[in-house]
Amino acid sequence: MPKLKTHRGAAKRFSVTGTGRVKRSKAYASHILTTKTRKRKRNLRRSTLVDATNEPKIKKLIPYL
Repeated sequence: MPKLKTHRGAAKRFSVTGTGRVKRSKAYASHILTTKTRKRKRNLRRSTLVDATNEPKIKKLIPYL
């Protein structure tokens, strides 16, 4: 089989954990932060896992990561 190209946009946004799950950062944390509570902004800093339904699609975009 030929080599696959990594989707560079996806490679910058997602990473694969040691157990093979896909890690992502949360949205809505970049601007208009004055209306968001301190607790909400603190929780947005944490990373989370991609939902299981979207995981196979993302893994196709980042085959070697």
